[in-house]
Amino acid sequence: MSSRKGGSRAGTRRLFRKHPRSKGKISLTKYFTPYAVGERAVLSAEPAVQKALYHQRFHGKAGFIVGSRGDCYELEIKDGGKTKMIVVHPVHMKKLEMKA
Repeated sequence: MSSRKGGSRAGTRRLFRKHPRSKGKISLTKYFTPYAVGERAVLSAEPAVQKALYHQRFHGKAGFIVGSRGDCYELEIKDGGKTKMIVVHPVHMKKLEMKA
């Protein structure tokens, strides 16, 4: 029996790619952005940082911050009919502003 080819980032060549104009150093504000419990955030990968990167199926999904775990945050996301909790580094998240 053969083993499966590829790792956790298999098939993400175009999905986790940076636009050529946005290449370069990552700003420290993006790296250390504080989030409060209950805030909404969207998952958008920063390809230059691999630590605490989520699975590719969650790319572009929005969720609520549930808590923190070390330098990372716990994000609750609806995936199909289920709610899932993902541990994500703040560099891979963007704040979602609620419109009133």
